[in-house]
Amino acid sequence: MYGIEVLVNEHENIKRMAEVMRAASLKVMNGAELVVADFDAMVDFVRTYADNHHHKKEEDVLFIYMKEELGKVANTLITNGMLVEHDLGRLHMKELDEALRSYEKDKNDQAKLDIIVNTTAYTYLIKRHIDKENAVVFTFGEKNLAEGSRNEVDQKTKELEEAAQKDGLQDKYLNLLATLEKKYL
Repeated sequence: MYGIEVLVNEHENIKRMAEVMRAASLKVMNGAELVVADFDAMVDFVRTYADNHHHKKEEDVLFIYMKEELGKVANTLITNGMLVEHDLGRLHMKELDEALRSYEKDKNDQAKLDIIVNTTAYTYLIKRHIDKENAVVFTFGEKNLAEGSRNEVDQKTKELEEAAQKDGLQDKYLNLLATLEKKYL
C-alpha cells in the first residue's frame, strides 16, 4: 500500500533525526558547545517534517479511514495511543524550544539540562512510537481497510506528497538531516 510505504519511509528519516538529537545531546552533556542553531534546526525538522508533513498524512488521512471503517479497536488504538503520543512529542518540542530560548539569553545550566532532557525524551518516545505504528497500526490498517479505502488513502497521500515536493519540503529537510548527521554522528 503506497500510503503506508511512504509513512514507513518517513519513519526511517525521523528515526535518523532522533539519533542525531541523541548524539548531539550526549556531546553537550560531555562538555561540547551547545549550538543553539543546530538544536533549532532539529526542532524545525520535527515540527515541519515529522509533525506537519508526516503526521498530517497519518492524522488527516490514514487514521480517519481507520477510525471510521474499523470501529472501536482502531478508534481506541489511534485516539488513546497514537494521537496521545503525537501530542506528547509536540509538548517535548515546545519545552525544548522554550529551553533553547532561555539558554540563548544567559547560557544557564537549568536551560541546558532542559534541552538535553527534552531532546532525549523525544528520542525515546519517537522510537517506541514508530515501532508501534509500523508493527501494529499500519499492519492493522492495511490488512483490514476495504480496497476502496486503501486506494483513497493512497491517492490522498500521493497528492500531499506531490504538493510537498513542489514546495521542496522533502529535499530541504532531508538535506538538513544529512548535514546534521555529518556533524553529530
